[in-house]
Amino acid sequence: MDKQRGGPNLFGPMRFSKVRIAATTRVLPDEVVTSEALEAALEPVYSRFGLRVGRLELMTGIRTRRFFPRGWRPSDGSTQAGELALAQAGLERARVGLLVHASVCRDFLEPATASVVHHRLGLAATAPAFDLSNACLGFANAASVVAAQIELGAIECGLVVAGECGRSLVERTIAALNARTDLTRESLKASFASLTIGSGAAAMVLAREDLCPSGPRLVAATARAATEHHVLCHGDHSGDGMLMETDSEALMHAGNALAVRTFADFLAETGWSRASVERVITHQVGVAHRKLLLGSMGIDLALDFPTVERYGNIGSVSLPLSWVEAREAGFVRAGQRTVLMGIGSGLQCQMLALEP
Repeated sequence: MDKQRGGPNLFGPMRFSKVRIAATTRVLPDEVVTSEALEAALEPVYSRFGLRVGRLELMTGIRTRRFFPRGWRPSDGSTQAGELALAQAGLERARVGLLVHASVCRDFLEPATASVVHHRLGLAATAPAFDLSNACLGFANAASVVAAQIELGAIECGLVVAGECGRSLVERTIAALNARTDLTRESLKASFASLTIGSGAAAMVLAREDLCPSGPRLVAATARAATEHHVLCHGDHSGDGMLMETDSEALMHAGNALAVRTFADFLAETGWSRASVERVITHQVGVAHRKLLLGSMGIDLALDFPTVERYGNIGSVSLPLSWVEAREAGFVRAGQRTVLMGIGSGLQCQMLALEP
């Protein structure tokens, strides 16, 4: 049985009446890498187990993903996306009262990558900057933190940035799999999720309503945890890179169950009904995950805007990137009730409500 929850917290449940999204931007790498190219690099492993090229796309639906150049740092993408967002918002930098860097990837463990981005963007010395790390959910969490500060009157506006650099994880995973002499089908399966990762960057400016009266209104945030599942996905440094092991099927089902419970909280918090939800933007993991997630919540697949086939799983960037592309494509229009939702390994879930 769930424990009785207390009052509002920084991630939700919380209602907002003063917060608008002034700008959301994304930066995509130029280099496109196909799933077939990754499988070709795994030829020794595929030959050993009699696997056919095409398996990765068949399992995930991912045809391509993108990579930044070698040597590219998370702060590079975050700074670019931040510059674009500030320009799009049209607000003076002096008004930015908080910067949160929210990606899985960071330049280094110390200092915070947010400090690098803060310096490059020339933000005010009175504006705090910090990293918020929560797997793929970091960006949504950070947006809630900034929105809460605006609602409380502590700041006028804030900036959330994220830069995910998946190349190292993917390439190191391939090298490690090819080198292993003790590899089994089970251990190979545990590494497959790592091959879905892509790269990209995103930024969002949230502002007090009077500074951006025409922007989408953030009206609520809801969050829920199921940390008994923290063992299902582990990523850690190994040598000069990172390796990750994931029980993809168990993670998908546990995450789906968590999302269903969170969505029930979300509807209660917003007062919305399923029928009143007009658009949904989800964190992009894979085609099977998307179908199971939306089907279990009773949401028509046609209300969601998929990007995973083209970009793979870009960690915390997937959600804001998909939101930007949905708006640019005219899929999400002004005046539509929209849910931004994400699930992060751990497990954690966050949902944000947007309306006119």
